[in-house]
Formats: sequence, structure tokens, C-alpha cells
Amino acid sequence: MSVTTTVSELRDLLDSDEPPVVLDVRWALGDPHGHEHYAEGHIPGAVYVDLDRELAAPPSAAGGRHPLPSLDDVQAAARRWGVRAGRPVVVHDDLGNTAAARAWWLLRRAGVSGVTLLDGALGAWRAAGLPLESGLPPEPEPGDIVLADGGLGVTDADGAAELAASGLLLDARAAERYRGEVEPVDPRAGHIPGAVSAPTGENLAADGTFLPADALRKRFEEKGAGPATRIGVYCGSGVTAAHQIAALEIAGFDAVLFPGSWSAWSSDPSRPAARGDQP
Repeated sequence: MSVTTTVSELRDLLDSDEPPVVLDVRWALGDPHGHEHYAEGHIPGAVYVDLDRELAAPPSAAGGRHPLPSLDDVQAAARRWGVRAGRPVVVHDDLGNTAAARAWWLLRRAGVSGVTLLDGALGAWRAAGLPLESGLPPEPEPGDIVLADGGLGVTDADGAAELAASGLLLDARAAERYRGEVEPVDPRAGHIPGAVSAPTGENLAADGTFLPADALRKRFEEKGAGPATRIGVYCGSGVTAAHQIAALEIAGFDAVLFPGSWSAWSSDPSRPAARGDQP
């Protein structure tokens, strides 16, 4: 099952008799203007996806800043986007797919096998000299997709702690947040004791595409992954951790997501926090 679609492949698909649904998840931490950025220029026919409203439930201390939405809510959103059974879906953002991976993960978890990430995200489309359109297009024709629970796995705080102790728990945040030197958004600084630092940005080449599979495999093996290793991933609020899961899949590893991530863990005073560059 492919994780990515190249720009040239997407261009050809859009020119075909059965073009894919293209989802634009324009989101970045601290930037609430994703919809405006989309309106300024997007891949022709792409549908804007609001990460905070459509890819997450309301925040809470227990669930973190981006709790998982219900299956019914994901299905309703997917139908608004025009997703239909058997129709491919290509997802991207303008940030190396670190936000778009949340939509990829949610749809994959809900049984949509034909969903991929546009390798290199919007930057690769621009670099290829391909056109963008501006403005707000009409709503797409509603889809009829029927989603089912299952697929990609999740864990909770207790499960994350257990993976840190007896499996491999990867922290996908920037290294300085892992070390506890800074914490811009969550209640406490540090990391889950036993977790291994694996910043999401290191999954990508300089042009924003995923590293080759063998390079990603070597990266994760050096972090402790192996054929029988149980792997979990967390980040700040369960968004960029989905990108890590995509990279792990490219490398040949399965992993579960801790959706609450550090935002939920650090909100619970009973949960310990470690600092420094060691697990």
C-alpha cells in the first residue's frame, strides 16, 4: 500500500477521467490563517480541510489539544470533501505534510486504503511549475464514503508509558522540546520518561519529500526499531506524530499513535516528566 503520490503522478491523475479528491490541510502551529492561505493559491480543485474543526474534537485536559474526532464526524467531513468509495484521495499541506498526515492517518484508520500524501507537499507542486488557482471554489459534490472503525492503532497514556518501558516510544517533537529547554504551548516542559527523541523534520529531505525507504529504515533502526519491536509515537498534540507513522510505514514498520501526546500527558500532574537528551 503506497504512502505517497508524486507531483507528476498527481498531475496525470488530475487529467484522467477519474481524478482523485485533493485535500489541502493548510495548518501550522501558531498560524490560524490556513483558509486565507488556501484562498491565495491552491492546487486546482483541491478542497480545504480545517484541521482544528474537521480533524480533531474539541480540546480538553484529558484528550489534549487535538483529540481524535468520532468516526461519525470523520465520515461526515469526508463526505463534505467529496470522498467516494473507490475514489483515490491525495492529501497535502504547505509544511512537508506534517499537518496533512493527520488527515491521511484518520482516513487510513477508518478503512480508506486509497489515500496518499503528496510527496513534497505544495512546495513540490510549485517547484514543478504547475498552476495554482486562487479564490474559494464552490462546495464539492457530496461523497458517499462509508467509514469503518479499525486499521491503524492507538494507545493511551498508560499504553505510552508501557511502550516507553518495554517497547519503543518515539517523541516526534523538535529536539529542544524533547530536552525540556522550551515549551511554547503545553503545561510542562520535558518528555515521557523512556521515550526516544525522533524529530519529525528528520524524516524529510531538503526539498520536503520523504527520505528514501532505506534511509528511513536506517534512521528508525538506530532509534531502536526492529522486526519485532512494538512502536508508539507521540508529539505535542497527535498531529505531527501521524507524519512519523507515515515515515515508519515507508520504512517497513507499524506503529500506534498516542493521540493526546504531550499536551495530555503534561496536563496530568501524576505523570512524570523527564528532561535532557536521554530517554
